Amino acid sequence: MNVMTLLPFIVLIGAMFLMTRSAKKKQQQAAQMRNQMQPGSGVRTIGGMYATVKEVGDDTVLLEVAPGVHAFYAKNAIGAVLEDEEYNRIIHGDGETDGAPVVPDDASALTADGDAAGDRVDLGKKDAEPGTAGLGKADLGKETTAGEQTPDAADPTGKRDGDTDAK
Repeated sequence: MNVMTLLPFIVLIGAMFLMTRSAKKKQQQAAQMRNQMQPGSGVRTIGGMYATVKEVGDDTVLLEVAPGVHAFYAKNAIGAVLEDEEYNRIIHGDGETDGAPVVPDDASALTADGDAAGDRVDLGKKDAEPGTAGLGKADLGKETTAGEQTPDAADPTGKRDGDTDAK
């Protein structure tokens, strides 16, 4: 056999070996991280929930998700074990910088003058000119302001949609 014929197979096997080796390395690191969990450490689950570890079992972990609220999770559901400083910063907001922008709870804090009438935009409907309600070319066959439907100018009989010819 020719070496050039076997070269693609050798490259493919080598690539598969490298991929499985890196995946196994990541799995070992994740297992080591989960084994480092101790009661009192902060964790983030794979679903994004932050909690405090209360008890660690062989395959399960008892987490306190809120004060007095406990839940059992599989060890594999723990995405990261967090350092105490990082956990407190995320959960309690400890150690935030003073120069960081604060996001307001409502939009009223975003305006400089909340009562300035000149800055407001009127989003209400404007009334049509008197005597022209529903009679413009673009408004033919539409409802008037009183809720009645106007007759179409092209229809001299004055019938409206849904009317039938009476004999």
